[in-house]
Amino acid sequence: PEPRGGPGGDGAAVLAAASGAVWAALTADFAARRVARASRTPAESARLVLTSLAIPPAACWYRALGEVRHRRVRPAGPPEGHGRALPRMPAAVLFDRDGTLVHDVPYNGDPARVVPVEGAREALERLRGRGVPVGVVSNQSGVARGLVSHGDLDRVNARIEELLGPFDVWRLCVHGEEDGCSCRKPRPGLVRRAARSLGVPARRCVVIGDTGGDVAAAAAAGARPILVPNGRTRPEERRDAPEVAETLGEAVELAIRGVDDEGTR
Repeated sequence: PEPRGGPGGDGAAVLAAASGAVWAALTADFAARRVARASRTPAESARLVLTSLAIPPAACWYRALGEVRHRRVRPAGPPEGHGRALPRMPAAVLFDRDGTLVHDVPYNGDPARVVPVEGAREALERLRGRGVPVGVVSNQSGVARGLVSHGDLDRVNARIEELLGPFDVWRLCVHGEEDGCSCRKPRPGLVRRAARSLGVPARRCVVIGDTGGDVAAAAAAGARPILVPNGRTRPEERRDAPEVAETLGEAVELAIRGVDDEGTR
């Protein structure tokens, strides 16, 4: 007689067990790498392990939810009377960290001092709800200067994810200005690496930041820059930016209007 599960029941069980084992191994590796770079106090290690367990399923949930919502609102074809399709939404939106997503605290190594800018969570959820990957591209020279440790950096970034939700990619430059790296903004390395990690072309990404360095890095990578000025943004940076939004929410609204196949609006 056949097993109660019917034909292929044992094979499905084996596949499910193997998939679970792979998921567990990858999650364990993710948690181990985060804990290895952080302080080794039991409480801190436990918190990093717990957030490492939560981040992968949360990211999958937001992506699946975005796919469903996007399919519901996606138009069936070009507007009547137009000869070309509507512009597509960006393949990803990459954010500067300090001064853009959270209030700028120079060389911050204290998670308790992380304060999101107004509307940050709502703006990010707007993108996640449409299935648009979100990432962070940030200069963090405090590590090279010895003012912030790798553990401090991990703790601050973990706190940001606790407050703002999971990001699909983080790309940070921990070098100093004199190191001559290719990643430090205004160079394009961070943007290109983030796009590569997401498997999307940089020309279909939007980069949102608060300085001319963010704008220049995006432009050098072929991405679309949007400047959100604040108190440290210089007048000439605002004047020279191709697109300016007064708030983070407004910047996201500009971003989701889409880019065409050449990377232009």
